[in-house]
Amino acid sequence: MAFHEVRFPDNISRGARGGPERRTQIVELASGDEERNASWANSRRRYDVAYGIRRADDLAAVVAFFEARNGRLHGFRFKDWGDHKSCLPSQTPTPTDQAIGTGDDTTTAFQLVKRYASGSQTWVRTITKPVAGTVRVALDGAEQLVGWSVDTTTGVVTFSAAPVSGVAITAGFQFDVPVRFDTDALDVTLDLERLGSITSIPLLEIRR
Repeated sequence: MAFHEVRFPDNISRGARGGPERRTQIVELASGDEERNASWANSRRRYDVAYGIRRADDLAAVVAFFEARNGRLHGFRFKDWGDHKSCLPSQTPTPTDQAIGTGDDTTTAFQLVKRYASGSQTWVRTITKPVAGTVRVALDGAEQLVGWSVDTTTGVVTFSAAPVSGVAITAGFQFDVPVRFDTDALDVTLDLERLGSITSIPLLEIRR
């Protein structure tokens, strides 16, 4: 299952609909009480990009992108305009946005993550597709301009020398969502002006 390190057209993804999905089993008891169980530990995002098609050229671009990915076969990058930064959408990423680890004099590789907090609850999301050139890293709040690298295909930050014990490792970044088409067929309708339209183009986040 190959992954193509190419991003779905930004001008079309900007008009997409979708967001996180979770899977919960709910059993209603005879008493009227209920028991709830989370089937998934992590959420999975779904999108429909048909809403972003505004011109005939947009339609042609989506068809070409679909054909190049062989339908559902190959994954690709997608920009979720509502959630694509380590900070709030209106802000600019800083090197202290997200904690990604603590130094121990041994470990050199740290996975990028993003935390979603509300009240006392926090969910940690693994970030595997950071955008090249946007990642910033800090040690104890001091930005590090050298001495590290990031793999933009996995989201792993690797230091040339292990951070010393107890030092806080943080990062800021922009990121894409790894997705695939969730259909092997595009149902294109041609209107009288030959502009064309597609009712639905579903995308599904790839989890590994």
